[in-house]
Amino acid sequence: MISNLQVFGFQALWSPYFFLVIAAITVFYFVIIHRLRTRFAESEPVHTKTKAYFVISMVLLYLFKGGPVDLLGHLMFSAHMTQMAIVYLAIPPLLILGIPNWLARAVINNKVIKPFFSFFSKPLIALLVFNGTFSFYHIPLIFDVVKTDATLHAIVSFILFFTAFFMWWPLMNQLPEQQTLSGVKKIGYIFADGILLTPACALIIFADTSLYATYTDPQAWVNALALCVPPSMLAALGTIGPEMFNMLPPVEDQQLGGVIMKVIQEIVYGTILGYIFFQWAKKERQNDELELSETITPTSPLR
Repeated sequence: MISNLQVFGFQALWSPYFFLVIAAITVFYFVIIHRLRTRFAESEPVHTKTKAYFVISMVLLYLFKGGPVDLLGHLMFSAHMTQMAIVYLAIPPLLILGIPNWLARAVINNKVIKPFFSFFSKPLIALLVFNGTFSFYHIPLIFDVVKTDATLHAIVSFILFFTAFFMWWPLMNQLPEQQTLSGVKKIGYIFADGILLTPACALIIFADTSLYATYTDPQAWVNALALCVPPSMLAALGTIGPEMFNMLPPVEDQQLGGVIMKVIQEIVYGTILGYIFFQWAKKERQNDELELSETITPTSPLR
């Protein structure tokens, strides 16, 4: 499959401009947490683990939005759903863990950003907005229009990523003043998130016909491919169609995509559930130890 993708050229395979954007963001991040750190109130050295989370999130973002997976996502629906699962379910938690508290506090307390952030990071709103946006995007009529329009595709991708960020914020942020959910509520939040995403996956998995023209109709497929393949390269390739690159029939590829999305979702949510449970247990243990130490008073020495 990868060898077949070579015909689309280096730019389509590796998105050099997107790589430069990701590289610039990463460099800017390190400039802020090192050289410019003293300009932020209550700043402190950033732990290596925090930096690692940020770098991993950027590497994954490039690989799945700028690497061969992005091109594959225009050729195979199963690759598209793999991309969606990683970009919107796996990357935002890593990105949140990669932002030091003092930097996050400085950004969200900005007078322009604060009202917007306060509204969209409310747990119920964040949950409904992301899952609603994700589900509406995968309605066939909307999907086919967005997939063939570069501007709409960029806007929707941007909206999906930031709604995913807000959806994960109540669970993963480390700011004491932003802890709007208790340990039990966080667990319930994860289960609710999984339930809300299920209808969209079920629609895709159990459909007995191909839902999306951009993976079956040759003209719509070429129009969608033009979002990541230069027009000159498409013209040089001549007559091509989706059947040349997809090893599975369209319906089976579509069903596989829904299954992959659901499996990755369960893996990510299970991992986050374990992380939250152990964080919760650790906090409860610390509270119990504190209460125990406060109840024990030292005995006055005999005189």
